[in-house]
Amino acid sequence: MGAVSSLSVLLALVAGWLTLGLAGLIRPHHVGFVGRVLFPVGALIALGVALVGLGALRPGHPAEQLVLPLGLPDLPFHLRLDALSGFFLLLLGSVGAGISIFAAGYFRAGEGTAPGLLCLQYHVFLASMVLVVVADDAYFFMVAWETMALSSYFLVTTQHRIPEIRRAGFLYLLIAHVGAISILLSFGVLQGGSWKFTFDAMRGPALSPAWATVAFLLALVGFGAKAGLVPLHVWLPEAHPAAPSPVSALMSGLMLKTAVYGVLRVSFDLLHSGLWWWGALVLAIGLFTALFGAVFAAVQTDMKRLLAYSSIENVGMIFCGIGLAILFRAFDLRLFAALALSAALIHSLNHAFFKSLLFLATGSVLHATGERNLGKLGGLIRRMPWVAVLGLVGTLAIAGLPPLNGFVSEWLLLQAFLATPRIPQPFVNMLIPLGAAGLALTAALSAYVMVKFYGVIFLGQPREPALMKAHDAGRLERVGLVWLAAGCVVLGAFPQLALSATAGITRTAVGEAVRPGSWAFVAPLAPGQASYSGVLLWVGILGVVAVTFVLVRRLYHGRVRRTAPWDCGDPWQTPRMQDTAEGFGQPIRHIFGTAFRIERELPSPWDSAPRYRVQIEDRIWRALYLPLGRGVQRLAEAVAIIQGGRLAIYLLYAFLTLIALLVFVL
Repeated sequence: MGAVSSLSVLLALVAGWLTLGLAGLIRPHHVGFVGRVLFPVGALIALGVALVGLGALRPGHPAEQLVLPLGLPDLPFHLRLDALSGFFLLLLGSVGAGISIFAAGYFRAGEGTAPGLLCLQYHVFLASMVLVVVADDAYFFMVAWETMALSSYFLVTTQHRIPEIRRAGFLYLLIAHVGAISILLSFGVLQGGSWKFTFDAMRGPALSPAWATVAFLLALVGFGAKAGLVPLHVWLPEAHPAAPSPVSALMSGLMLKTAVYGVLRVSFDLLHSGLWWWGALVLAIGLFTALFGAVFAAVQTDMKRLLAYSSIENVGMIFCGIGLAILFRAFDLRLFAALALSAALIHSLNHAFFKSLLFLATGSVLHATGERNLGKLGGLIRRMPWVAVLGLVGTLAIAGLPPLNGFVSEWLLLQAFLATPRIPQPFVNMLIPLGAAGLALTAALSAYVMVKFYGVIFLGQPREPALMKAHDAGRLERVGLVWLAAGCVVLGAFPQLALSATAGITRTAVGEAVRPGSWAFVAPLAPGQASYSGVLLWVGILGVVAVTFVLVRRLYHGRVRRTAPWDCGDPWQTPRMQDTAEGFGQPIRHIFGTAFRIERELPSPWDSAPRYRVQIEDRIWRALYLPLGRGVQRLAEAVAIIQGGRLAIYLLYAFLTLIALLVFVL
C-alpha cells in the first residue's frame, strides 16, 4: 500500500460513514432500513478502519502524510498515519464493529431522536474519532475534536424530553469545552511563537523546561477532562447512564481513548523530553482516580452508573502506566518505560473490549426489563442465557482474572511497578511501593464490584414479578456481544499479539520495545523473569473441566438430583432474603465513609412494606463545582449591570475603547 493510498482508503471509509449518516435522513423513521441496512454496513466500514490501522503497525512501516485542500486559506488539513495512530485506529475499528452490529438490533422507534437522525449523529461521531487520531495539525485536530464533542452530545441527549438527560448533556458539553480550551492553549504554547499550526512545526523547536511544563499541564487538563480524571470526572457518571447503551459503549470504550491518544501524542511526540516529576504527577493522579472510581462503583445501585465509575477506575489505571513511562523515560530506563507504555496501551485496548461488552449487556437487560436499578433485578440468567454467559466473560475480564485480557494488562502494569526501585531518586523509590499497594487494592475492589454487578443482576431469584417476562437479546445483538467477548478471550490467550502491536509505538516513543516472547509464553523483561501463558492456562482450565465432566457424568453415576438450596433449614425462601446492591456496598460505605455524602431513608417500625434507601453523592461536586457555579452566576449578574439597553451607553463604550487603543498604540 503506497504512502498516500492508506490514508486515501481511510478517508474513503470515513466518507462512507458520513454517507450512511446522510442516507438515514432519507427514511428517518424507518427502523428496518436504518437498523437492518445502514448500521451493519457501518460495522463493515469499521472493520476496514481496523485493517488500515493494522497495516500501519507493520514492522518498518513508514509514517504516511497527506494534505487536504480543505479548511481555511493557508490552513489546509494535514493528516498523518503512524504507529500510534494505527494502534488507535485498530482499537476504534475492531470495537466499533461489534458495537455497530449490536446497535443494528438495539435501536427502536419512538425512543427520543428519530432513528435516521440518530444514524447520522452516530456515524459522524465514529468518523470524527477517526479523524482525531490522524489529524496532523492543531486546526484540523480541534475541528475533529469539537465535532466529536457535539455529535456525542446529541447522542447523549437522545431522550431529550427528560429533564435529567438534558442536564446531563449540558454538563458533559460544558466540561468538554473547558477541556477543548485547555487543549487549544497547549497547542498555542507548543507552537513556540511561530504561526505554523502543523504538528511537524511543533516537533521542531525545543521549548524551555518552563514552557514545556505549561504545555504539558494544559494538555493534561484538557485531555484529562475528556478522559474523566478526578476532579474533572463529574460529567461521566451523568452522561453515560443518560445515553443509549450503544452510545455509552462508544463513549466509554472508544471516546475516552481519544483522550489517552492525545496525552500520548503530546507527551511522547510533540514534546521532546519530559521532567521526572511530570510522570510522578500523572502517576499520582492516575492512582487516585483509579481508587476513587473503584470505591464509588462499589456503592452504586444503578447498573450503568456502576459501569461509568468503573470506567473512571480503568482510565486511572491507564494513566498510571503513562505516568510510569514518563518517569522511566526521564531517567533513561528505556526497557521499563516501554513496558509501562505497553501496559497502558494494551489496557486501553482491553478496556475498550470488555467495557463495551458490559455496557451492551446492560442495554439488553434494560430493553428486556425496563429497569436499571439493581434492587429490582435478579435471576436473569434463566431468562437471558446468551446475555448472561457473554456478560460473564466481560465481568471476569474487567475483574482482572486470568486467562482473560483484563489480567494481562494489569499484570504488565504490576511488572512495571516492580521495576521502580531502579529509579535513581530516593523520594520516588519511597513512594512508589505505596502506589503498587494502591493498584493492588484497586484491582481487588474491581473484582468485588463485578461480583456485585453480575450476582445481583443475573443470579438468585427475580426480585420483581415483571422479570419473569424478560427476553434474551436478538440475533444481531448476540453477534455484537459474541464479537466483543471473542476479543476478550483472544487477547487473553495471545497477549503476544497486543505486545507486537505496541512495539513500533514504544520504539519510537522511548527507544525500546518489549519482547513479545514465544507463542506460548510472555516474558516482557527477560526469559528468566516473570512470565505468563494465556493459551496454556486456557488449555489447563478446559482440560480440568473436561476431566471433571467425564468423572462425574460417566464414571460416577450420571444422575442429577435436584433439590431446593440449603438455607439454614428455612424452606420459605423469597427474593427479599437475597443480598442486595446496598448490602454489597455497605462495607465500602463504612470503610470509606468520609469520601461520600450519604442520605438515608430509614423505614418506620409500623410500615406495612418497609423500604430502605441510600443515596450516595460525590463530595467533589458540592465542594468544588457548586461554589464555582454560584461564583460564575454572581459574576454574570455583576457584568449584566453594564448592559443598560440604551444606545448612548453602548456608543460610550465604543468611544472609550477607541481612546484606550489609541493611547496603547501611541
